[in-house]
Amino acid sequence: MTLPVIAIDGPSASGKSSTGSAVARELGWVHLDTGALYRGLTRVALDGGNLSDTRGILASAEARGLALSRAGEEVVVLLDGVPAEPVIRTPEVTAAVSEVSALPGVRDWANTRFRAAAEGGVHLVLDGRDIGTAVFPDAPLKIYLTATPSVRARRRLEQLAAEPSPQALAETTARLTARDLADSTRTVAPLRRAPDAVELDTTALGFEEQVERIVSLARQIWLR
Repeated sequence: MTLPVIAIDGPSASGKSSTGSAVARELGWVHLDTGALYRGLTRVALDGGNLSDTRGILASAEARGLALSRAGEEVVVLLDGVPAEPVIRTPEVTAAVSEVSALPGVRDWANTRFRAAAEGGVHLVLDGRDIGTAVFPDAPLKIYLTATPSVRARRRLEQLAAEPSPQALAETTARLTARDLADSTRTVAPLRRAPDAVELDTTALGFEEQVERIVSLARQIWLR
């Protein structure tokens, strides 16, 4: 039986989550932004005051009920019994998530939960940095979504303002480039394209076009 999983990997701000969500809607599947769980773990680590204490982070995560929960066509992160989005999308979490997510024990804990989310015949679209290489290496469809750092920086800033300033664009590009380096050179599950992944460079693509390309590839596999 063909594993009902689409793995979308790529660097920070490449549009993985928005693309994955749109692909899931088009196919009638469920979307899981794996980065949100790592952000939840980072929030717990920051609250505990130690970004390298794996045991402490995971104990606090369990005590605070950090978990994945199905909400319609999305899998969301709960913390302290409520949706975690307001507390995991902060600048301090963004700055620390790469460090926390590089801890081997943290990744093992998260990967167990990602795999559990795909059990029971759920058709799942997951996005992250190692979904096709470490979490679901046997996924029938793997996408590596990318774009130039400057384009990714502009897209991220345009979510907040109509026209980003040259200074903000330069600073954000530098931060994304540094994050790319950290993610691709870490020892555990580094960011890289799986050998059988379809690379989709969206530098010059519109959002609807990139979504349709992935949906088309999925239909070739699951609607044959």
